[in-house]
Amino acid sequence: MIAGPTPALSLDVPTLAFVSIALAGLLGVFLVISWVQDRNVPSLAWWGSAYLIGASSVALWLAPAPRFHIPPEVPEAMTLLACGVVWSGIRLFHGRTLKPLVAFAGAIAWPVLCDLPGVAEGSDARMGLGAALVAAYTFVIAFELWRERRKSLFSRTAAIVVPSLHAAIFLMPLAMQAFMPDQVAAQWLTVFALETMIYAVGTAFIMMLMVKDHHVYVYRRAATTDHLTGLPNRRAFLQDATTLCALQARKGQPVTLMMFDLDHFKSINDRFGHATGDEALKVFAQVLGTSMRASDIMGRLGGEEFAAIVAGNMETTARIAERIRAGFEAAGFMIGGHVLGGTVSIGAATATEPVVDIDALLNRADEALYEAKRGGRNRICAAPDVAHAPAALSDAARRRAPAARQTAPAPSL
Repeated sequence: MIAGPTPALSLDVPTLAFVSIALAGLLGVFLVISWVQDRNVPSLAWWGSAYLIGASSVALWLAPAPRFHIPPEVPEAMTLLACGVVWSGIRLFHGRTLKPLVAFAGAIAWPVLCDLPGVAEGSDARMGLGAALVAAYTFVIAFELWRERRKSLFSRTAAIVVPSLHAAIFLMPLAMQAFMPDQVAAQWLTVFALETMIYAVGTAFIMMLMVKDHHVYVYRRAATTDHLTGLPNRRAFLQDATTLCALQARKGQPVTLMMFDLDHFKSINDRFGHATGDEALKVFAQVLGTSMRASDIMGRLGGEEFAAIVAGNMETTARIAERIRAGFEAAGFMIGGHVLGGTVSIGAATATEPVVDIDALLNRADEALYEAKRGGRNRICAAPDVAHAPAALSDAARRRAPAARQTAPAPSL
């Protein structure tokens, strides 16, 4: 017996659309259940709702006539609504303000657009307009994900590439109608329907990956951040400082480390209470953060001691240190309704050779800090380099710290 040719497997668009409804519905339920289990991520509820809205829109679109007397504009607008909900969920996830009018503008404007001449149901213009709007939403979603810098490289790359690729494929029907015969375009529509299903699964996977990365980021930040000031703690600072020292060593460039100590901090606690002392620490942390460059590394070592490391020489660091000293002298004058007159003493040490031991550099900066304390406080002192050559002295520091220059063995900045 001779077997005849095996018939080719055919997948029609309605069958794929039905599978898409079931798949989107299951993914929506899965995301909503995930939100119920983790109420700290409300974006999961938004994304789950978007999937359920999308599944409902396709179900209404495929419903047999008369479609429960629902105008065709309704399921089409629901598709745009689902896109807006996804975008809003991403903004909420990244801590950005929601913009409901912008997010739902497509769904609101769609019935009006359908009344325009030439945009009748089933027309090429209507299909093209809808595809263009969905693609625009998808590109905006990809841009919103691109703005986020905290995710891992894999998560961020996937979150950008997948929506962008889907948006480009969503524009394929426009090109197919314009440049391909109807028979070939119909075959590509099947491929397009399959891609939409894959995109739905991929997007849900990316959303869960984003949530996982978010939890990792939160836990890592909690383990490496000082809870009072929001600055990196001692462990995180030393890790980042070591990395910066290695990078500067490869470039053959110096690093300068600064140590900060709030003057008379014990007296502040004794006179005004620990709450005011904590507020003084927060104010200094704010001054430190706003006075330094984005590439500089800073942290709280403990108590009233802070540190920062700069990719540069003593001359560059002198300008930064003076901004910090003057900034805290102004901001610390009155804190919490009390006249504190808060000031800070700063010690700095430069390493022109590769830093083998970060603790040695810390000790040199700490010695310079105590010279600043002994010299009268509210000033900046520089540690001599390893060859005991005199450090550069800025003109502004010369005018502010004559006593330190005369009494301290370490030169002042």
